[in-house]
Amino acid sequence: MVGDVEHAFSYRDPSVVARRARLKLACNLVSLALAAALIHWLQRNLGDYPLRILNLAAINVILAVSLNLIYGFTGMFSLGHAGFMAVGAYVAALLTLPQATKDVIFLMAPLAWPFNVLSAPPLVAVIAGGLVAGVAAFLIGLPVLRLRGDYLGIATLGFAEIIRVVANNIPSVTNGALGLKGIPGFANNLWWTWGWAAFTVWFISRLVSSAHGKAFLAIREDEVAAEIMGVRVTYHKTVSFVTGAVFAGIGGALLGSLTSTIDPKTFGFMLTFNILIIVVAGGLGSITGSIVTALLYTVLLEALRPIEAGWRLGPLVVPEIPGLRMVVFSLVLLVIILFYQRGLFGGREFSWDWLVNRLERRARATTRGETPSALRARQPEPYRPSTRADTRDKSMSHGMGQAASGQGGTNDDRDALTDEAGRDASGQQSKLT
Repeated sequence: MVGDVEHAFSYRDPSVVARRARLKLACNLVSLALAAALIHWLQRNLGDYPLRILNLAAINVILAVSLNLIYGFTGMFSLGHAGFMAVGAYVAALLTLPQATKDVIFLMAPLAWPFNVLSAPPLVAVIAGGLVAGVAAFLIGLPVLRLRGDYLGIATLGFAEIIRVVANNIPSVTNGALGLKGIPGFANNLWWTWGWAAFTVWFISRLVSSAHGKAFLAIREDEVAAEIMGVRVTYHKTVSFVTGAVFAGIGGALLGSLTSTIDPKTFGFMLTFNILIIVVAGGLGSITGSIVTALLYTVLLEALRPIEAGWRLGPLVVPEIPGLRMVVFSLVLLVIILFYQRGLFGGREFSWDWLVNRLERRARATTRGETPSALRARQPEPYRPSTRADTRDKSMSHGMGQAASGQGGTNDDRDALTDEAGRDASGQQSKLT
């Protein structure tokens, strides 16, 4: 019991807190080094098709985590992610297209200013696409963020459709329905896509762990109560909405580079719907869930593609059925929703606490001279301080047990129980008065 008390109160020691922080930092650095080594090996040894799938998975991670910030953490039901992706994709494509390609694409309708004179390297173009998408989200959010629930979803969906229609009708900027082709493929690189995915996860994780994140959660749980408690609801909703739109624009820029061509049909409602599936299946408010589900979603869709070509299972012959993989994928999603109503992770996050706790227990056992077998045999129980109510319940149950068994207690025991009951009754009477 004493060891459990020491273990419970040791977390308040500044030296223990600092040591745990150092251990977590070391775990993060080791995991980053292993991830970098894995990306280096995959980039050198995989073919074009597997690399394309992994790059697409990284882009889906960016899009899912950014939408989870808006919907999962802040509770704003937004269906306008495809519109922000379109803005980022067109801006980045127009900044990275070579001048000769621009002259060919915009032969009938000359490219409008300033894109006819501007050109930028890929990194600057991707950042510019995200920033322009953020500006669009800020302008849209001024009137739209006053809405709630389904009304906000309908308004943001309307914005996404407006962006698609506008892109279809300004050939001097977007080349109309023909779209833009020949976009430089800088996103065909795992370092590019997964680097941006890691930055997105890090930035949004830090954001939701800050005071802004606490305000986001308060708004999600009860917007009226949060405003009464002094939370600047409009400000924090705008921060969440604009930040998610910036990373959606970055994801759209990377998607345009990966596919090397974009047109208004690319950014339809189904794109937003697919991202929403990833967020909900992973768990609202869980960044870990968005990452894992984005990987599973991308890989599973491609792994199911061969079943559409027809297959044989013993005497059973299944002919070629276009769209069969979507049927199977929908059944998988149905199973997930039935057995995991809150998603695969249900708002939980991955943490190094389990490893840090094990290392600390092993270090304390080594200091006390315990062997590893004794450490494994001893299962520490969580510290639970006893209360007056617990003591009273135990005393009363003990007395009743003795009376039932015919072994009445001594006079001292009965007097102690009587005094205890009297003190409790007087205390309750004082509280009532």
